[in-house]
Amino acid sequence: MIEIRGLAKSYGAHQALKDVTLSIRPGEFVVVLGPSGAGKSTLLRCINRLAEPTAGEIVVEGTPFRSSARDLRLLRRNVAMIFQQHNLVKRLSVLKNVLVGRMADLSPLLSSLQLFPEADVKIARHCLEQVALAHKADSRADALSGGEQQRVGIARALAQCPKFMLADEPVASLDPKTSRIVLTYLKRSCKESNIAVLCNLHQIDYALEFGERIVGLSAGEVVYDGPPAGVSGDVIRRIYPGLDDPNVLDAAQRLTERRRAAAEAVIAADAVEGRA
Repeated sequence: MIEIRGLAKSYGAHQALKDVTLSIRPGEFVVVLGPSGAGKSTLLRCINRLAEPTAGEIVVEGTPFRSSARDLRLLRRNVAMIFQQHNLVKRLSVLKNVLVGRMADLSPLLSSLQLFPEADVKIARHCLEQVALAHKADSRADALSGGEQQRVGIARALAQCPKFMLADEPVASLDPKTSRIVLTYLKRSCKESNIAVLCNLHQIDYALEFGERIVGLSAGEVVYDGPPAGVSGDVIRRIYPGLDDPNVLDAAQRLTERRRAAAEAVIAADAVEGRA
């Protein structure tokens, strides 16, 4: 269980986050949905302490993390990050880029020489299999497409063996087809490894399609926290104040209804099977 308790962040008079409190279960795929400037990236940066919160705490499996050097090392070992940009070392092979996720457990000497134990290499290859890139292990990172590079970024984060994964707009620079491929691999691989995910998105359709739970963020405040089926036009207006485009709202509502109907069909089928 990952708990975010009363997280707040101020930049002078501007309050970027206001008392954000969330609990995320192992294996749960949570999407933070909101417009630019809502505080989505600030939330993730405060969680992994790339930015120091003004207030609040992060608790991983009952252990609160402070700002000491020791706690920061433990936090960043347990919390992996996927950025908008792939942040790969382009001249290195795909496998070595994934092995970067294992460096926290290496001695400084082995790390500087890029000498990895066989066990770490095995972990890295398995992570590449999870994102269907095992056949690209020996390719240079700069020979891959944008979507493949982002999947390498996912594999690198998986290789860290974290309890919690943060993804900050991981498909912002990708086309729709590639975006769905990347999000599918991200969700599937984290499910296989029972890793909790907090994924920032600004696309309503992707959030409803991939999120098991939606956290709506607007002006630094949580304005919705619940299932995709509950994301109505009124909820979207709270997340995106001033949005009155009926096409956007109607499309979201139609998708919500389809997801709700599909969920109800599965529940009904399970009930029939249980009675049988």
